[in-house]
Amino acid sequence: MHVAPPKRKTVADETTLLPLLALIVANAALAFGPWFVRLADTGPIASAFWRITLAAPILAGAALATGWRPREVPRALWGMIALGGLCFAADLGSWHLGILRTTLANATLFGNSATLMFPLYGFLVARAWPTRLQGVALGLATIGAGLLMGRSYQLDPRHLAGDLLCLTAGILYTGYFILMARARATMAPLPALALSTLASVLPLLAFAVVMGEKILPTDWSPLIGLALVSQIIGQGMMIYALGRLPPLTVGLGLLTQPVVAGTIGWIVYGERLGVADLVGAVLVAIALVLVSRRPRA
Repeated sequence: MHVAPPKRKTVADETTLLPLLALIVANAALAFGPWFVRLADTGPIASAFWRITLAAPILAGAALATGWRPREVPRALWGMIALGGLCFAADLGSWHLGILRTTLANATLFGNSATLMFPLYGFLVARAWPTRLQGVALGLATIGAGLLMGRSYQLDPRHLAGDLLCLTAGILYTGYFILMARARATMAPLPALALSTLASVLPLLAFAVVMGEKILPTDWSPLIGLALVSQIIGQGMMIYALGRLPPLTVGLGLLTQPVVAGTIGWIVYGERLGVADLVGAVLVAIALVLVSRRPRA
């Protein structure tokens, strides 16, 4: 009896269409976040508070619908989740402040800098030097960030402050990654996201009050859009895609965020990109892809 040889796996077999579509939708949705922040008539930190507050019940309900219950969380993890929520709140607050002070494209690029910083933490924990490829990626990211910041300062010195705030947000987001990595080791992604979201509600409200911001909006539309599009659809689709796609594919998908955000900034606010901006963005984008690659066995 003749046995047909096994079919060779193709890229399409390994990367199914649905997770790939989810990745594209996630990055496009997250890229709209800075625009909603600018449209909101509250303070920037207050808009982050409403983004989380409006999304938290939906995320918690979705986590409970999967059969997860809070009593399943070990006691030792509650403090880690609370501290993670505080870092997430500080990250969003710093990022939203920066969004109002720089271009949408820069805000998105620097806000995603955790993708580069998190591997540095891994090197410190492992007490190992980065590989040659990873070193090249970090070098390219440094040069690209310098070009973007320099160009922002030339256009408007106030943009530099926004870039630094967004970069600070990336550092805080790295701290959130580190703290939640332990929780993700024993929890499913959706419950972990729901709990960290809930833990960031009160800190964001406190930050907004201390800054003297306007809390209650006159127009709820941008805030509902921010919660629905960025927090629920964007973060939800990203979590779905992360568990089903290789890191290189996720890294490539991440590049759509600054492209979409830059397009919105160009159409709505006339934020045109110069040659230095494009070169800097490309260098950061290449670095993001390189550090997202899975090393060969």
